[in-house]
Amino acid sequence: MEFQLTALPAFTDNYIWLLTDASGNAAVVDPGDAAPVAQALAARHLKLRAVLVTHHHADHMGGAAALAGHHGCEVYGPSREAAEAVDVPLADGAEVEVPGLGARFRVLDIPGHTAGHIAFHGHGILFCGDTLFSAGCGHPFEGTPAQMYGSLAKLAALPAPTVVCCGHEYTVKNLRFAALVEPDNTAVHRYAAECATRRARGEPTLPSTLALEREVNPFLRCERPTVMRSASHHAGRPMQDALETFAVIRGWKDGFS
Repeated sequence: MEFQLTALPAFTDNYIWLLTDASGNAAVVDPGDAAPVAQALAARHLKLRAVLVTHHHADHMGGAAALAGHHGCEVYGPSREAAEAVDVPLADGAEVEVPGLGARFRVLDIPGHTAGHIAFHGHGILFCGDTLFSAGCGHPFEGTPAQMYGSLAKLAALPAPTVVCCGHEYTVKNLRFAALVEPDNTAVHRYAAECATRRARGEPTLPSTLALEREVNPFLRCERPTVMRSASHHAGRPMQDALETFAVIRGWKDGFS
């Protein structure tokens, strides 16, 4: 990878993503809190060139305006959400080139968690905010299950080696649910053991890859007979298609603890 990725912990379980090059240029993604970013930039003597945000929730953009104002850069974010901090509004298909960093990203509209949620994809990296999590997905607060399912399908269609940078450390709990949905999925159990070891060492489970997510994430496997059978058993009725399966397991996950 031509850039270095760093997951900066924030709040209880958020990650702010820091992207840097060998010359000390940086971009930051979803800075809900400016303080961890400011500390990382100062410690590494980095120049912040851009702030990217995927959606309007405060835990993803609360520090964006302060960082951009202090460092004299712009905030790039979704055009379909009202956010005063966004200087450059973006929609599906737009191209973003981070000044000084040389990083170029394509914007994808991925509504569901919020109505105007976007993702940034480029250089083999996907910044997907709260739409796709490792072994899970976000709750469709402002969208429909159909919108969320379509957004996940769009992300799942990206190249298998794509590095997945999500917004929260939910992986261990998500894998417990994935094992409930697919108890015979050996990839889920193997990954769960790996992630438990990482967390015990105080390490993040992220980033993931799309290749891995296709093996362990039930929300990307709704067309699989194993997932459809579990959804049917939970709902007490046969599943008609993958979308209905997604809606059932998303609702099932909401009540899972």
